[in-house]
Amino acid sequence: MRASEIRALALEAGIGPGTDVLDLCCGVAGPGRLITRELGCRYLGVDYSPSALEIARERSVGLDCRFEIALIPPVPDGSFDVVLLLETMLAFPDKDELLRHVAAVLPLGGRFAFTLEEGVALTEAERDAMPDADTVWLTPLPEIVALLGSVGLQVRSQVECSDTHLAMVDALIASFEAESATISAQVGDRALDELVAAHRLWSDWLRTGRVRKFALVAVKVTTR
Repeated sequence: MRASEIRALALEAGIGPGTDVLDLCCGVAGPGRLITRELGCRYLGVDYSPSALEIARERSVGLDCRFEIALIPPVPDGSFDVVLLLETMLAFPDKDELLRHVAAVLPLGGRFAFTLEEGVALTEAERDAMPDADTVWLTPLPEIVALLGSVGLQVRSQVECSDTHLAMVDALIASFEAESATISAQVGDRALDELVAAHRLWSDWLRTGRVRKFALVAVKVTTR
């Protein structure tokens, strides 16, 4: 996501001074560090990668950020004003279980802010073409809205960002190709080839409308 999109989503979710934010699958916590620095929230980032969290800690010195290693779901115990899930909804095959865990840590009025790669499930041919297809679980937008409703969450904001996501994907492809020698030296030729192949598929799917990208905020309106 672009910084401007992260800011807009955070503001739509009501993040500000004193807000308790849980960021699931935070990686190196670029968005988390941005919103903590600019909006003054209290931040907990969770990821399964110790190396990613080590980088996140090094880069968040002086910010009100904490980090935990955990596999999601479940999510950490507690109550949070806002739960974030950016760029990783796609990786969860069982979105019902995930959303039940998210709803459980939100009070009434709490917000779930997330991004969604929207579309029908991949065909067998598409799965064969996509590297690491076991992390690509597309879901139609109406199905996500229904799942949110089943756990007491109601969509308050929905913004399509397919065009900017496509521009970002194409920029990444160009960067991978320009720095191919350096990247191959670090991760190997096969990993680089798969990285480029996956991004080329995303570029094609976004350009043709096979996949659309959304940023959403849902509010907890009832307990179920």
